[in-house]
Amino acid sequence: MERTLVMIKPDGVKRNIIGKIINIFEENNLRVIAIKKIKLSKTEAKNFYIVHKDRPFYESLTDYISSGPVVVMVLEGKDAIKRVREIMGATDPQQAEEGTIRKLFGINKEMNTVHGSDSIESAKKEIGFFFSEYELISIE
Repeated sequence: MERTLVMIKPDGVKRNIIGKIINIFEENNLRVIAIKKIKLSKTEAKNFYIVHKDRPFYESLTDYISSGPVVVMVLEGKDAIKRVREIMGATDPQQAEEGTIRKLFGINKEMNTVHGSDSIESAKKEIGFFFSEYELISIE
C-alpha cells in the first residue's frame, strides 16, 4: 500500500466542501489514515512549498496557503500517489478533465482547492511535515 498527502486548501475549507472532497477519494478506494485541520503561518507555508522558492508564484502561493485553515490528510491505497493526482485533475481547473476535483471545485490555477504529493519522495517529506508516525493509523 502506498501513502500520499492531500491538502484541502483554504478555498475548499471556506466553501465547506471538505466532506465532498473526502467522499470522492473514499469512493475511489483510498483510505484516510490521518487527518487534521490546521492554520499554517506564512513561514510554515514557505517551508512546505520550499521546492517552489525560485518560482514567480512562490509569494502569492504561500500568502494564499497561509490565508486560512487547511485540511491535511494522508490517504492510503494501491498506487495512491498516481490515483490521487488523476482524481484531483490538472493544476489549472480550466484544463482539468470533467469529474476531477479541480474541475468540479477549483476557482483558478492557484485556488485549485487541493494539493497532492507528486512522487514517493515528496509524499514521504510532506507527510512527515504534518504528521508523526504514531498519527498514521492504517486499517489492515
